[in-house]
Amino acid sequence: MTRRYHLEVYGCQMNVADGELIAGLLEREGWRRTAEATEADLIVVNTCAVRERAAERVIGRIQSLRSLKRKRPELRIALVGCLARYGGEDLAARLPEVDLFLGPDAYRQLPHLLRGDERGPAFALQSDRGETYEGLAPARGAGVNAWISIMRGCDRMCTYCMVPFARGREHSLPAEAVLTAAREAVAEGHPALTLLGQTVTSYRDGERDFAWLLEQLAGLPGVRRIRFLSPHPADFTARLLAVIAAHPQVCRHFHLPLQSGSDGILAAMRRGYTREAYLALVADARRLLPGIAITTDLIVGFPGETERDFEETLEVMGAVEFDQAFMFAYSPRPRTYAARKLADDVPAALKRARLEKMIALQEQHSRGAYTRLIGRIVEVMIEGPARTPPGHLFGRSDGFKDVIVADCEPAPRVGEVVRVVVTGASSHTLLGRGVGRVAD
Repeated sequence: MTRRYHLEVYGCQMNVADGELIAGLLEREGWRRTAEATEADLIVVNTCAVRERAAERVIGRIQSLRSLKRKRPELRIALVGCLARYGGEDLAARLPEVDLFLGPDAYRQLPHLLRGDERGPAFALQSDRGETYEGLAPARGAGVNAWISIMRGCDRMCTYCMVPFARGREHSLPAEAVLTAAREAVAEGHPALTLLGQTVTSYRDGERDFAWLLEQLAGLPGVRRIRFLSPHPADFTARLLAVIAAHPQVCRHFHLPLQSGSDGILAAMRRGYTREAYLALVADARRLLPGIAITTDLIVGFPGETERDFEETLEVMGAVEFDQAFMFAYSPRPRTYAARKLADDVPAALKRARLEKMIALQEQHSRGAYTRLIGRIVEVMIEGPARTPPGHLFGRSDGFKDVIVADCEPAPRVGEVVRVVVTGASSHTLLGRGVGRVAD
């Protein structure tokens, strides 16, 4: 009898990549995927715990499965990923419907645990710095992009962040394994690679660093685009920028988390850079890579944030004019230094007001970044048909902007890069018409 699994993924791109690893593990064991939880013999929920709201969303989803579990006691539910390890065995009392709890370093144990028939929840929450999932083939979809996790964990210990507690300390995949994974992804039909790590620019395999790895990947046949998420501003070197500038396969887009524009708050967060250093990095990047798109992460209401601290963040936003930003109000995460040692002293109403002001400013900057491209030609990798309007194509620009494309004759293949003249824009999408192909 065919065993069916249903997989739900919450959170960051690392979780998406981990979801593909889990799917690969299960499918090699004979499991088949179903899009419907009601049809599954196993439900795997891959979780995020970075923010309180993300954790509560996952917990709410698990609790919503109680009625399904009551109707089908043989159904097994696995809670995996960051929330499983971060919440630990305490979650079992809150979520009695869960049969298996696996942390981010324990996915290989899933098939073994599923073979058992023990009653009561099973736990595999240990940290393992040696686990890079080398040699484990992911089950990817048909899209143009391949997620490749080149490192796991984090050594930064920012005071607000729970990632080191959930994903453990930093460890990199051997360079040969990364190159093998990239070759396999291209052979499977994925000409775009996205390299993943909590602080991806701190990658190191002996004397081989992230800049070296980018050079090697850019030289692989069939690789059309390389992105990486998320770099840490303190890890960017002049050599890394020079390597990116020398290889057009590396996209002209950085997601460069700022978090705050105040030196006092950056120090309290232990981010490892200053406002001045961040702005100097942006200036260097724009000098070497004209037209580069820069996106970011921002937190408002960190403990001790004054009105002046907040205004300094808005000033940096004004100086950089980010193409897009992910913006959040601070929420304390248990076990972090900030939660243990710093008073959450910015009132919730003030956090909301500051966040609304920040979002409004970023919306202006995003609209400007997109509308300034009207009339220009951008290179777009086609990913498939657009949802609307009918007959149009969807793709992403080198600067990671969504593009709706019309008038491409003959119709380009998925994964092909076309030149598009931009005819319209919102603050989140470009509209354009094809004017030619980019040679392989």
